[in-house]
Amino acid sequence: MKTAVGSYQAKTKLPELLRQVQAGKSFTITNRGDAIADLVPSVSKTSRNKADSIEKIKALMKTDPIRGVDVKALINAGRK
Repeated sequence: MKTAVGSYQAKTKLPELLRQVQAGKSFTITNRGDAIADLVPSVSKTSRNKADSIEKIKALMKTDPIRGVDVKALINAGRK
């Protein structure tokens, strides 16, 4: 959920807002109550985090596989 922030507040507290955006929070900047811009985390950072997570999962699966679990059966059961 995006938090509304007035343009003056956004200008005066930009460093603080950027730290919060870096942590994953999103803001809508308003001017006299009208939304004019969104301040959101960079897509490239999000994509990089997802790619890193996928690689970590793949590495874990190679080193410590789940024994006795039929993953395909679980997937098919979830589709019913």
